[in-house]
Amino acid sequence: MTGSRLLAGRDLALGSEGLAEHERRLGPLPAAGASVIELLIRSGLTGRGGAAYPAGLKWRSVAAQSDGTAVVIVNGAEGEPRSLKDRLLMTTRPHLILDGAFLAARAVRARQVVLYIGEEHRSSQDSMARALAERTDEERRLVRTVAAPARYVAGASSASVHLVDAGIATPTTTPPSAHERGVDGAPTLVQNVETLAQVALIARSGNATGTLLVTVAGGVSRPGVLEIQAHTTVAEAVELAGGVSEPPHAVLLGGYFGTWITAAKAWDLPLDHDALRARGLSLGCGVIGVLPGSRCVVCEVAGIMRYLASESSAQCGPCFFGLRALADACTRIAERGTDPVDLQRLQRWSAEVKGRGACHHPDGAVMFLQSALATFPDDFAGHRAHLRVSA
Repeated sequence: MTGSRLLAGRDLALGSEGLAEHERRLGPLPAAGASVIELLIRSGLTGRGGAAYPAGLKWRSVAAQSDGTAVVIVNGAEGEPRSLKDRLLMTTRPHLILDGAFLAARAVRARQVVLYIGEEHRSSQDSMARALAERTDEERRLVRTVAAPARYVAGASSASVHLVDAGIATPTTTPPSAHERGVDGAPTLVQNVETLAQVALIARSGNATGTLLVTVAGGVSRPGVLEIQAHTTVAEAVELAGGVSEPPHAVLLGGYFGTWITAAKAWDLPLDHDALRARGLSLGCGVIGVLPGSRCVVCEVAGIMRYLASESSAQCGPCFFGLRALADACTRIAERGTDPVDLQRLQRWSAEVKGRGACHHPDGAVMFLQSALATFPDDFAGHRAHLRVSA
């Protein structure tokens, strides 16, 4: 088999890969059922949507509770503003994702597969629809397509379940979880599109690919999506993206729910879920955001906090009021200069909001802010007034 990488073997500029070309490149979809679950467990594949939970264990849990009514949700919402990897996969390798989805449906004995694609990702929607039209009648009958709203919270597993069930993409942490009782009360497997594409390759080769997709954004010469080997360093990934466009100040690793790291400390970090976890870090949704030295980190943090506050699903006070208060305090510091009272408020309020929300959105926003305060104490303590900061 050739092309046993997600993006290798074909010029991506050619657009969506058709079924005939897909099967020439990789061979037909293996006739695997439940056996693929143990294969995934042995491979060590973890989810690529952000949580990095072991995929095989997730599938096993759903399969154990399925009586033929399970549902598979193919999560292509990709609401993280800087992430592009899922859209690239859907527009160029749609059959690889569908292969993974149908393998999942067999493994957990699902009655339905839901393609959950961001409503603004029009090219992805079109590509996946064309690919689905090439599949067998039996496969097509399993599938329905649902548009995910263009909201940051819409990519959460619980939000996808609620949208399919009730038409509102509202996330929650209230038990039971989707794998126990999801769509229509049935056990539901929610899996990111990159994870499913990896499954399709593992099912063919019997081994993990050893690669992952990352989006390199910000101060680099060629921002975009890369497929890299696990343990590639941040510096090596940046070099593959053409190198820095100017001396960097910092790296935001993992997207808007990620961690700020000074450039000096970030450069040698290995881009591997387990290696980062051992350092108390996470690759999250796979975004490597390089902040140029000419950009103000306080203003950057304030803008992102305003965005995250605006993306609240307004289910609870800590999220709806707490994040707005934190964003407003950040913005006052960015626009007017350092205020010791507002700095104290940021520390106190972030501690009070954490762990009190109806979903994980306020926790992610607060962890992002606390990371900035811990990584750039001098920037926040000595910040001078700037012009108005946009969200």
